[in-house]
Amino acid sequence: MPEFAEVADGLQMPLAEAMRTQRAVRRLRVDPVDDETVLELLRLAVKAPTGSNAQGWEFMVVRSPDVKHQLARLNRQAWSLYRRFARSRARGDLGQARILAAVQWQADHFEDAPVIIVACLQGRGFPSNMGRTSHYGSIFPAVQNLLLAARALGLGAALTTLPLWSRTLARRTLGLPSNVTPCAVIPLGWPVGGGYGPTSRRPVEEVTHLDRYGNRAFLGLDGRVEPS
Repeated sequence: MPEFAEVADGLQMPLAEAMRTQRAVRRLRVDPVDDETVLELLRLAVKAPTGSNAQGWEFMVVRSPDVKHQLARLNRQAWSLYRRFARSRARGDLGQARILAAVQWQADHFEDAPVIIVACLQGRGFPSNMGRTSHYGSIFPAVQNLLLAARALGLGAALTTLPLWSRTLARRTLGLPSNVTPCAVIPLGWPVGGGYGPTSRRPVEEVTHLDRYGNRAFLGLDGRVEPS
């Protein structure tokens, strides 16, 4: 499989193109991903802003089969419960059925991903809603940077939090101290098949409100009939 020097030009991809074609890629090949590729993703990840510029992030790069197996076990435990609810909601919806099939594939092959990134934050968060929002707001911009960089390089990636259903077990698996919180898990690998492409999303006019919730003032501006 390619090394970083062979795919580095992908980082010249226009940002809008990366955004428009980014999607969760869960079916990954077992072929290795070299260290320089992983480090470049993380170099771009840490260009993201953080609260008070604290830069309290920590990134676990997991390659050990034993550690990956433990994360896979935690992932399957959470998925075995969540999939019952997800399947009942997806009944009759072919799009959701395809997504669930991909999540099931990922669960079955989780430890086969050549590398897994666990994005963490220093600190344990805060008990209040405001504190939690502020705390986690310092890691997810970095995660999105990483995902966009992976897309530009053609490297499959998908954010999941299922392996973190028990932070105690996740900390134990990764050897994290009590003051470092695991926040997101990103399996990385070269995609099985095409991987990326155009995505289907709800029109932004349907989910945008002006000043107060329910005032969808932008509906109809694109030529469609505004509902009465």
